Amino acid sequence: MIAIATRLLDIRLVRYLLASVVALGADIGSFLVMYSFGTFVPAAYAASYSVGILIHWLISSRLVFSDTVAQRGRARTRQKAMFVGSALMGLGVTTVIGSFAVYAGIHPIGGKAAAVVASFTLTWVLRSRLIFREKTVAALG
Repeated sequence: MIAIATRLLDIRLVRYLLASVVALGADIGSFLVMYSFGTFVPAAYAASYSVGILIHWLISSRLVFSDTVAQRGRARTRQKAMFVGSALMGLGVTTVIGSFAVYAGIHPIGGKAAAVVASFTLTWVLRSRLIFREKTVAALG
């Protein structure tokens, strides 16, 4: 059983999925807190997603893409900026889908669920194929 778990953790997508689950927990947890305090729902979507962005960078750069993360300096700064750019695209998707769901009469949790799937797909593709790709990291240096 431990050997299977070790093999799975060697798969980058599995590590990314686990990082996403942790970041999503922070995202949804902070969303639920804000929602329970009566925060304007689209603002709560955006703010909670931002909490998730920070958590995701910390985990992704250290555990998921550690072999392709740029070293210190300008290359690392550019990579962080690209990561934030991908996160902002995910934030846009999250906010648009979540807001549309609310205005369509769908419960905010259902809107959040739909937004999570779309945002995860977008950010995985951008990060795995562009931001943390070895050739991209070398070009940034």
